[in-house]
Amino acid sequence: MPAQLRGMFGRLGNSIREFTIAQRTIALIGVAVLVLGSVALASWAAKPSYTPLFSGLAPADANTIVEQLRTDGVPYELTSGGSTILVPEESVYDQRLKAASAGLPTSDSGGYSLLDDMGVTSSEFQQSVTYKRALEGELATTIGALDGVKTASVRLAMPEETVFVAEKADPTASVFVETDQGVTLNADQVQAIVHLTSASIEDMKPTDVAVIDAAGTVLSAVGAGATGSTAKQATDYEDRVRSSVQAMLDRVVGPGNATVVVAADMSQESGERVEETFTTPEGAPALNETTQTEDYTGAGGTAAGVLGPDNIAVPNGTNGDGTFASESTTKNNAVNKVTESTTIPAGTVARQTVSVAVNRAAAGGLNVTTVSDLVASAAGIDATRGDAVTVEVVDFNTDAAADAKAAIAAAEAQAAAEAQGALLHTAIITLGVVAVLITSLILIAKRSRRQSREEVDLGVLANAPTTWDAAAVPLAIDDPGTTLPLETVAMPAPPALPAEPLPIDRKRADIDALAERDPQKTAEFLRSLMDERQPV
Repeated sequence: MPAQLRGMFGRLGNSIREFTIAQRTIALIGVAVLVLGSVALASWAAKPSYTPLFSGLAPADANTIVEQLRTDGVPYELTSGGSTILVPEESVYDQRLKAASAGLPTSDSGGYSLLDDMGVTSSEFQQSVTYKRALEGELATTIGALDGVKTASVRLAMPEETVFVAEKADPTASVFVETDQGVTLNADQVQAIVHLTSASIEDMKPTDVAVIDAAGTVLSAVGAGATGSTAKQATDYEDRVRSSVQAMLDRVVGPGNATVVVAADMSQESGERVEETFTTPEGAPALNETTQTEDYTGAGGTAAGVLGPDNIAVPNGTNGDGTFASESTTKNNAVNKVTESTTIPAGTVARQTVSVAVNRAAAGGLNVTTVSDLVASAAGIDATRGDAVTVEVVDFNTDAAADAKAAIAAAEAQAAAEAQGALLHTAIITLGVVAVLITSLILIAKRSRRQSREEVDLGVLANAPTTWDAAAVPLAIDDPGTTLPLETVAMPAPPALPAEPLPIDRKRADIDALAERDPQKTAEFLRSLMDERQPV
């Protein structure tokens, strides 16, 4: 090993041996943290980057693909409840090609691919059923691709076309969706599923699609739309009206001084009404007009008479010449025809009532009639439908409010105390850490100051006086103006010097010269040596 490296390691070892217990503990902790960090960084850098191989897999397909990965020795990870398989990025395309050659995943073979297996001998019933299954598979695959949807299943009810019925039934669809863990479809997503399904089938309306989730909740009902059942529609309508009326009353009488209750009766019946209206356009010419004229000229004989009641001949008493003339006109005028077809969905408001209670303490000079008119306008009251509004000024019970206020104040005080305790705990820990650091720095600085001093081997002072004169060597202390004499110290007699000068002799000569040249500096040097020998 080179001398420089050996010297460096020697100095490092000496420095470590001179560390105190606290310094050694801190050094060991630092080395351990550095080693652990290096190991963690190396393991993270060596870990391969995983990429999804397939997602949304059926359990059977996932099992088959995992067996293939185990056979090939490819590492993998399963996420999303086992429906998503992650593999290293460099193995993605190779494994996808192998899975495709094995016909995996098999769940993707539905949809219009069913029509590829039909032969020329298939019956009309088989063709219609297969076509419906193909539509169901395509819709299920598309809905399953939505965010948050794990699996989807679609069933179509498509009436058979025939010319032997007067009215044609509309097709309907039922959609079953299973969402991921902890995911709930919102109203916009349900609307997207409804419109996606209805737009894919001819003559299907959005109200003809039913959507049900895995928990059995009806997200969209046939005839009611995506708002759900009649009860849910009533609840949504009541909440919307109550919020509007409550916001208006809070501005009038102040927050907490009025309460609103809305009760809505929703119709559960749905139907379709067709109305035809005929009107005559004003000033429009006739489409066609026919006039018939009939003239008859007789021989001038006397008419025998005409038949009267009960076929009795009644003589007219006059003589006629037998002449007859008649004219008739027929006009076909244009007629306006208006046909209106109205679909009445379930969930329309049949009747609603609004009850308002106002706190007497906040009412003051409030006009109840004015408040009733405001509530009626805000709630959309229809008197012809039987709606009613009731506004009463009553005394509110404030005991619950006082208890709630006291509970809130107690909770706030407890939270403030906990925050103060946490702050105090953090401050104590911080002060402790700072004190340890300051103490460590002081110890390190003191050790460094001691190590920076030059070590000089005095040996035996040659040619030095056996005693020190206190008056000749003053000792400086804290006060520059004060000097203290050193006590007389007996020095041992110098031994006989060797014939040839040694390095120690040269050092002694240097010290003698220093003592003769600057006695005060020599005294300070001796004092520092005596101080270092004292225990710390």
